[in-house]
Amino acid sequence: MVMDKAEPQLTLPVGERFTGERFEKSLRVVLNCVLFRSSGQDLTLWGTYTEMVSRLTEPVLLGLAALAVRGRVKRGS
Repeated sequence: MVMDKAEPQLTLPVGERFTGERFEKSLRVVLNCVLFRSSGQDLTLWGTYTEMVSRLTEPVLLGLAALAVRGRVKRGS
């Protein structure tokens, strides 16, 4: 018994599936899930990116401050 099965039809053509807007949204979702804790607030696009940058730079600045204090303490002894 042979069944004629139709090929599955895509809902969107390939050119419409891969757009800059969809890529940007998927990037934000992945970064929020993996790297950042979402604040739960509805922010603008710039607000979201500002929050991401601040979450990356805060630990770096704290580490640099700790190294500066350590250098001062070592030099003073």
